[in-house]
Amino acid sequence: MNAMAALRQYQTVNTQAQLADASPHRLIQMLMEGGLSRLAQAKGAMLHGQISVKGELIGKAIAIIGGLRESLDQKQGGEIATNLDSLYEYMVSRLSEANLNNDAVMIDEVTDLLRNVKSGWDAISH
Repeated sequence: MNAMAALRQYQTVNTQAQLADASPHRLIQMLMEGGLSRLAQAKGAMLHGQISVKGELIGKAIAIIGGLRESLDQKQGGEIATNLDSLYEYMVSRLSEANLNNDAVMIDEVTDLLRNVKSGWDAISH
């Protein structure tokens, strides 16, 4: 097994261990971290002309944002959950457009939005 394959295997096992021990609050943080990571990777792929990789990574970011959206509790979350739902919907729309138009500025916009949501989430004590 080469070094890169070993590193990927370690990262997978490490992530699985973190998931098993994570609180619901931490799971949301991990989703947001994963989304931000995929967005950075997608932008890099876009800037390097790796169109298929860019599309795959944007698709993964959209799926993560979909998971965040599905995790919203509309009954308990009230107006905040409604606003987040709209924001997540906007993010997905912008990422789809970014993918179609190869627009790194749109990826940056969504990255900034997700980073802001994450900083608010990180400030919540659990």
